[in-house]
Amino acid sequence: MPYQTTIGSLVYRFADLKTLLAKASPARSGDYLAGLAAATYEERMAAKLALAEVPLGRFLDEALIPYEQDEVTRLIIDRHDATAFAPISHLTVGDLRDWLLLEKTDSARLAAVAAGLTPEMVAAVSKLMRNQDLIWWRANAR
Repeated sequence: MPYQTTIGSLVYRFADLKTLLAKASPARSGDYLAGLAAATYEERMAAKLALAEVPLGRFLDEALIPYEQDEVTRLIIDRHDATAFAPISHLTVGDLRDWLLLEKTDSARLAAVAAGLTPEMVAAVSKLMRNQDLIWWRANAR
């Protein structure tokens, strides 16, 4: 499923979730060498904007590596806890970021939903967070 966002008059399209996550990543020389990185800072920001709008459930529907081809993907999907995911299932990646930064999101609330989060969901949120967000969250983890 393609993803897109518009900045000014430019429309940025990303073919799939894997491409979107790659383009939203911070610039790294290895990603450039592999042809995975965003070509420009603006493309990276467009990917982050599009990523923020992705519903968390999409990560369960669109595996980055096909279920049939990857044992780790099978483990993640097969062990996913739908009951733990239910309270946050309506959120987008950007909403999850905001939820994590709320004062009321303490370690008990986070522990209650942890089994419902996949590594890809968590990685997507981290791509939206600034270093200051991550430092604040770590310093204020309750």
